[in-house]
Amino acid sequence: QVQLAESGGGSVQAGGSLRLSCAASGFKYCMGWFRQAPGKERDVVATFGSIGGGRTYYADSVKGRFTISRDNAKKTLGLQMDSLKPEDTAMYYCAAVRKYVSPDCPTSPSDYGDWGQGTQVTISS
Repeated sequence: QVQLAESGGGSVQAGGSLRLSCAASGFKYCMGWFRQAPGKERDVVATFGSIGGGRTYYADSVKGRFTISRDNAKKTLGLQMDSLKPEDTAMYYCAAVRKYVSPDCPTSPSDYGDWGQGTQVTISS
C-alpha cells in the first residue's frame, strides 16, 4: 500500500496559479491527479506513467493549463495549475494505480487503489 499526502491547495482568483504536490511512500507505474467537486463524481485531471519514457494524459478541460510532473527519486508528484477558472474548484486527490492495466495509464478512479486525503482548491471569479 502506498501512502500519499497532498499539499499546496488554497484559494485564488480566476486567472491565478497554484501548484499541488503529493508526497508518496512509494510509486506505482501510473500516478494521477483526480478532482471531485461537491455533488459531482470524482474525475481524472492528469496522469503520469513511467512506461515508455513517461507518458502523460490530461483531461480536455485542463489541457494547456495544467502540467503534471513526477520525480521518481524524491517520490513526489506535482501538478502546476495555471489560468485557473472557477470551474476548477474541487477537492484534488493524488492516487496510485492498483495494478498494471496497459502502457497508458487508466483514467477511471476505480483503477486506482491508493489515495491521499485531498487538498481543497477554490477559485473565485
